[in-house]
Amino acid sequence: MNNHKKAIDKANTYIEEKIKEKQERTFQPSYHFTAPVGWLNDPNGLIQHKGIYHLFYQFHPYSEDWGPMHWGHATSKDLVYWEHQPVALAPSEDYELGKAGEGYGCFSGSAVTNNDQLVLFYTGHIDSKNPKEVQCMATTEDGIHFEKPAINPIIPNPPETLSADFRDPKVWAYDGVWYMVVGTSEEGHGGAAVFQSKDLMDWQYCGLAAKSDGTLGDMWECPDLFPIQHKHALVVSPMNMNGGKNIMMVGDMDYKLHRFTKDYFVEVDEGFDFYAAQTFLDEKGRRILIAWMDQWETEFPTKKEGWAGAMTVPRVVSLNDEGEVRFQPVEELQLLRKGKEQHKHVELTHSFTPETSGQSLELKVNFDLSNTNSEGIGLHVLKSEDGKEYTEIKYDTSSGEVLVDLNRAGQVSGIASAKIKECDELSLHIYVDRCSVEVFINDGEKVITNRVYPDKGSNRIELFADSTVNVSDLQIWSLEK
Repeated sequence: MNNHKKAIDKANTYIEEKIKEKQERTFQPSYHFTAPVGWLNDPNGLIQHKGIYHLFYQFHPYSEDWGPMHWGHATSKDLVYWEHQPVALAPSEDYELGKAGEGYGCFSGSAVTNNDQLVLFYTGHIDSKNPKEVQCMATTEDGIHFEKPAINPIIPNPPETLSADFRDPKVWAYDGVWYMVVGTSEEGHGGAAVFQSKDLMDWQYCGLAAKSDGTLGDMWECPDLFPIQHKHALVVSPMNMNGGKNIMMVGDMDYKLHRFTKDYFVEVDEGFDFYAAQTFLDEKGRRILIAWMDQWETEFPTKKEGWAGAMTVPRVVSLNDEGEVRFQPVEELQLLRKGKEQHKHVELTHSFTPETSGQSLELKVNFDLSNTNSEGIGLHVLKSEDGKEYTEIKYDTSSGEVLVDLNRAGQVSGIASAKIKECDELSLHIYVDRCSVEVFINDGEKVITNRVYPDKGSNRIELFADSTVNVSDLQIWSLEK
C-alpha cells in the first residue's frame, strides 16, 4: 500500500468514527456547505466534470483548528444538495509532509478536465523546507480516488525573482494551450505568476501576468484568471491590503505577452466573512464563484461544537451592459423554497412584522426611494422575541450606503458597509441560514456576507423605517433541504 493511500485511509477512518459521536451542532447551517468534521477553509478544484459538480476544499479532519492540510471532497448534481466523498488528498510525500508543530500539507489549487480525465493541481507546502512551496498534480480514473504521479512536483521551485511564497495554482485552457497562475510576491508587491504547458506536466514560466502597484497588497493568494464575456478577470486574495480582502480586477489579457492589464477592480464581497473565492465555468456556460465564508484571525464559536468553516452560496459572475461586475445567487437555490409569503405596496411608517419566521430563509424586498424622507430604511432578521438580538440590514439615504450591523447579532460585532449607486428603488435579496446572512444588493451590484451566531429562538423578521416609505414588493420563503 502506497503512502498516500495509507494517509487517505487513516483520515477516512477517523472521520467515520468521529461522525458516530453525533456532537450537536447548534449553529449548523441548513443549506450552506460545511465539512463532516473538523476544520474547513478555501474552496479548491471547483469544476463540473461529466455533469457532476465537484467541490474540493482545504480540510483538517483531525481538529476544528487549522492543521496539516488535506483536500476534502463533495459532489452534487445541482449545486444545492452535496454528497460527502472520501478525502481526495492527504499529505504523504516529501514535498508536503512536514513535522509535528509546523505548517504543512496539500495547500489550495484547482481542477481541470483533460481528455475526460479529472486532474487536480495543488501546492505542496512545508514550513521548514527550502523551497517551502512547490506545485503538484494528482490524477484519478473514477473521480473519487486520486494518485500523485512520480513526476511531482511539476514546478519544483519558484522562479528566482519571486518570493518563497508561491502557492495556489489555478489552471485553465485557452486556444489549445494550458495556462497556470500562481499566487506570489515580487519585491514586496503581490503578483500572479503565469506559466504555460502543452501537456500539464512540463511548465514554462512566462513572467507576472499582473503585479500590485503598491496599493493592492504584498502577497496575492488564490489567484484566478479567466475570460468573462468580452474581457478577462483576475481574482486575488491580497495580503496586507488596506481595505481589501478579496478583489476582482477586470481588464484584458494579452496571451502573447502573458500580461493582464487592469481597467478597474472591485471588492468581490463587502462583508467581513469572505475569502479565497474561486470560479469555474459550468456546462451551462455560467461563471460560478464560491468562497470561504469566514476569515482569518476571527473567532469561531462553532469550534466548541467540533467544527469550523462554511462555504458561501454559489454565485454567478457576469458583466452588465456597462461592463460592470455583477454577482447573483445561482437559480438552483430556488429548489430549497418550501413556502411563500408575499406583500405588495406596503406603506411602512414605522415597522412591519411578516408572519413567516425562521433561521433558514430567503427574502426579496424592494423599497421605493423616490418619495420618502426616511433617513434609515431596512429590516432585522434573526430577531429575538424581546427585540434585543438581531442582525440589522439598513440603507442610509444620506450616505448612499447599505449597512449590515452585527453589534446585536450574537457573539460578533462590527458594521459592514457597501456604497451603492443612486437609485429610486432599493432591491435586497437576502439569504439567512442560522449562522450566516448574505445580502445581494440591486441585482448583484454589491454583496455583503457575514457569519452571525444568534440564539436558537432568534427567528423573527421586522421591516423598519423612520418615516413613511413604500415597500413595493416583499417575498419571503422558508428554505429547507
